[in-house]
Amino acid sequence: MPERSFETPVGKLTVTEDQGALTRVTWGGDAADDTPLLRRVQRQLAEYFAGDRHSFDLPLRIDAREFQKRVCAAMQAIPFGETRRYGDLAKDLGVPAQAVGQACGGNPLPILIPCHRVLGANGLGGFSGGTGIETKVQLLRLEGAASLLI
Repeated sequence: MPERSFETPVGKLTVTEDQGALTRVTWGGDAADDTPLLRRVQRQLAEYFAGDRHSFDLPLRIDAREFQKRVCAAMQAIPFGETRRYGDLAKDLGVPAQAVGQACGGNPLPILIPCHRVLGANGLGGFSGGTGIETKVQLLRLEGAASLLI
């Protein structure tokens, strides 16, 4: 599977492509594959971090159970600069908030699927990428949602 690594304001990211869709974003790595889709995701992420892009127009594929796919779809529906609580998503999906939190932590495409926009009932909740909560705060600040953190 082709992979491409590149520097961003939240650290080096590696993006994985499989059969014409993006399937994974991870922190770290040193891959240098060059495909049109990998160049496109790198360009769109650069635009996002520059404040010039509020949504992504990329083919994504979530290779996971149906529940994970439902949570990812709910996260994708959260607009740029807005947040929801784990409990809000849980209520919408008819499941416990803890299950939503676990699914958010298992998001295979962080940033592209904005799990950073989901907060805990009494705080930030977790974040599995980058440096954890610090990366989540950085992404929320970039989107102008930092006032929600105070």
